[in-house]
Amino acid sequence: MTAREIIGTATLLLAMAGSAVPAAAAPGRLHITKGGTKDAPLVYAGNGQRVGGIDVDADYVVVDGYTMTNPKAPGIEIHGDGVTVKNTTVTAPKGGDGDGIRFFGTGITLSHNTISKTDNSTGAHADCMQTFATDDEDVASQDVVIDGNRCEDIDNMCLMAEGPNSEAGDGSGEGESKNWTFTGNYCQTTEASQAVMIDDVQHLTLAGNTWAAGPDHAIGLQNHSTYATVKDNRLDPSIKCEVGIDKSSREGYQGPRPRCAP
Repeated sequence: MTAREIIGTATLLLAMAGSAVPAAAAPGRLHITKGGTKDAPLVYAGNGQRVGGIDVDADYVVVDGYTMTNPKAPGIEIHGDGVTVKNTTVTAPKGGDGDGIRFFGTGITLSHNTISKTDNSTGAHADCMQTFATDDEDVASQDVVIDGNRCEDIDNMCLMAEGPNSEAGDGSGEGESKNWTFTGNYCQTTEASQAVMIDDVQHLTLAGNTWAAGPDHAIGLQNHSTYATVKDNRLDPSIKCEVGIDKSSREGYQGPRPRCAP
């Protein structure tokens, strides 16, 4: 293990220090506040280590290989640029809106993570992954790569993405959410109307994904979500409409013919 990789364990121990809890107690939440540089990101290597959730408030960080069960939702929350989260497992996040991962920043990569058992039963809208752009902290996200993740037994959506001018009306109106790829992901949604909902995000590619459950439609594009490319996705036979789109999002669209509203 390199010196940089050791930091992950050391930071967790610091987060738990000072609390005289027995070894069998639930692990503490990992707070990452120290980053690296664009050419040398700081690596936090979990090697399967259990934590009570992860908060990233730093730039140029790699978070690799942590496990969390019943963490406080969102299981992982990212605020930063140049952040990669990979090979983590988030199971049954609790409280709040019940999300598995939330992210805010530029140059974010979510790769080969497994998020499962999000729960709407408390009135939450428990997504596998979510982002929005409502203030100076929760900013519009650009240059985002979401690849090879598994969203299993998700009550709400695999991805809920709202830009700064979202239809919800609570966006900051600042910046742009753009240049995303959502590829090779497995999406099993059980209650939502769609697997992926895109609101005011431009230049998005959704390719090679598996829509494994049976929502009304797989993808919703609304509110100027222009220049989207949809291709090579695999649909559960019960999904009759792959793409739902509104008039404002049709500019630059490439993909199968939209057959429903978003």
